[in-house]
Amino acid sequence: MIQETPIERIPALVATQRRYFRKHETFDVEFRMIALRRLRDAIVRYERELTDALYADLHKSYEEAYLTEISILLGEIDNFLKHLPRWAAPSKKDTPLKLFPSRSAILTEPLGVSLIIAPWNYPVQLLLNPLIGAIAAGCTAVLKPSPYVPHVAEVLERLVKDAFNEEYVAVVQGHRDVNTALLRERYDVIFFTGSPDLGRVVMRAAAENLTPVILELGGKSPVIVDRTADVALAAKRIAWGKTLNAGQTCIAPDYLLLHRDVKREFVAAYREALIKLHGDDARLSEHYVRMVSDRAFERVASYLKEGEAIVGGATNASERYIEPTLLDGVKPDAAILREEIFGPVLPIVEYDNIDDAICYILDREKPLALYVFAEESVARRVIRHTSSGGACVNDVIMHIANEHLPFGGVGNSGMGRYHGRDSLYSFSHRRSVLTAATWIDMPFRYMPYKLFRYVKRLL
Repeated sequence: MIQETPIERIPALVATQRRYFRKHETFDVEFRMIALRRLRDAIVRYERELTDALYADLHKSYEEAYLTEISILLGEIDNFLKHLPRWAAPSKKDTPLKLFPSRSAILTEPLGVSLIIAPWNYPVQLLLNPLIGAIAAGCTAVLKPSPYVPHVAEVLERLVKDAFNEEYVAVVQGHRDVNTALLRERYDVIFFTGSPDLGRVVMRAAAENLTPVILELGGKSPVIVDRTADVALAAKRIAWGKTLNAGQTCIAPDYLLLHRDVKREFVAAYREALIKLHGDDARLSEHYVRMVSDRAFERVASYLKEGEAIVGGATNASERYIEPTLLDGVKPDAAILREEIFGPVLPIVEYDNIDDAICYILDREKPLALYVFAEESVARRVIRHTSSGGACVNDVIMHIANEHLPFGGVGNSGMGRYHGRDSLYSFSHRRSVLTAATWIDMPFRYMPYKLFRYVKRLL
């Protein structure tokens, strides 16, 4: 089990990392490449311990743990190992004639000491994926795993200690008092994944030092199933995405905007898809995850009272089990339509016209993800007239699996983005540098601005 980090250690730890950063060892690209390989080797070495811990804390099967956590990390590291020297190299830029004979470039420089705070739902990937960006950029990192998955947090601490000295990368363990202590320190960048409410807490703390933040938050991610959709395929993919990690995914479909004409067909197809995914009783499936805590179970189970369960609806408090559920007849002001569900319950909102579905989305905060199942012209209309952190057409979740696509929120669902080159830039300062020649000094810029009427033509 995890051992909480003494709060009094935190200022010294941050100071140690700041001193180490100022030695400029992390600025060397080859140093970063070696560190990335070391992290990759550690992930491979600790793979079984990580997946066993994920099962202990979340009942997450080895296959799901590998697909949604380990494989994403390995793909991200491999992408950096292939491209980092080119991405991190100075980028030459054109220089206008008015600045002749100067040269211009952008240098990608590490910001410094970073703080990375991870959630519990994908506790390995969402701690180490930002770390990959921090290492690639040349930053040091203080890592804060979630205490709600103690077995995972303990393995992560051993993995990091095995791979790095704490003056470079360190793990801090604890609950909210430790978070509060961490946020009292000054960092050069903070990366936080969690709820919008906690994101505001982080942003207020960062504002004290004008520290830049990357906030990966959540929200109400809609999924539209239009009458022009392949309904059976839509039901299959939505059932998978909604029951992945038992719906405890920041980009899980959160509510279903369902065209009235295909409601009956969709409900039947969703029920059939769940049986193919998890069997007649999802409780017996080795691939069906449980709620992370009693509190999470009680919150999500309470939503079942706000409508009629037309698919699923069973619960078992002793196992923190909630059956995959379609909820019908939900009132517009119900909590399940206002709060992020973070569970396997999917409420239905019917619509008659795609513009009504678009307006429903626009009347709410911008979501982290948006999914639309429809023919291409309808899908393009939805994407063009809405805003979200990311989106999929005729699929769910899968945009996060492409390390070449940036991932991030917008508005209430977050700010900043990462994965691939965007991770590098999130932990870097893009510094503009103009190098002027000394062999000539053009007189036109100096007072008293002689021949200005000629110079003006160059501006």
